[in-house]
Amino acid sequence: MKRFLRENGLSLVLLGLFFFTLVFGQTLTGFRQYNEEQAEHGGEPVEMSEYLRTGHFLEATMENWESEFLQMFLYIILTAYLYQKGSSESRKLDGDNPQDRDPKKSKDNPDAPWPVRKGGLVLKLYENSLALAFLLLFFFSFWLHGVGGRLEYNEDQLEHGQATVSVLGYMSTSRFWFESFQNWQSEFLAIGSMVVLSIWLRQRRSPESKPVDSPHSETGT
Repeated sequence: MKRFLRENGLSLVLLGLFFFTLVFGQTLTGFRQYNEEQAEHGGEPVEMSEYLRTGHFLEATMENWESEFLQMFLYIILTAYLYQKGSSESRKLDGDNPQDRDPKKSKDNPDAPWPVRKGGLVLKLYENSLALAFLLLFFFSFWLHGVGGRLEYNEDQLEHGQATVSVLGYMSTSRFWFESFQNWQSEFLAIGSMVVLSIWLRQRRSPESKPVDSPHSETGT
């Protein structure tokens, strides 16, 4: 067990933080806020099981997931082709980068992943699988953002005697795109700050930082 915890500590802690903030943070506080708003408008309070099916919960959750997955997809793609001199987040400008190795040369390596040994279309998908996974997660959460937002939007519409809209109808509103862009811009700012600040700043022991004694002009880890 001790060895398992040491080998998987990073993912376990991050998953723990995710579930804690989702369940005990967002869900409980969102549930309370929703019922407070219901009371203010003369509505009936709902049970937790009902709240989890509301647009209030779904839209707020997916609006954030969507921006995170978009950030990671673009970051993976951009760092595959673009450079930033001095940043630990960039591939080296000169010399060989291990990420650029041709996987076809390892076709006969028994320790190589199965897609590498298989080759062809399977290998093509595998060598782009990380970016593709985040792209699919983005589209999935982007659509659910529309689904949840539409539920909440239609509640507001009915309260004011206005017509309801479909999911695609809601996704064409300025409200939907405002919700998206207000999150996207913050993600791009955060990751851009990481790229630039890692040129001059350090964090000892972290793989996201260059060694503390590395010169500012050194690119990569």
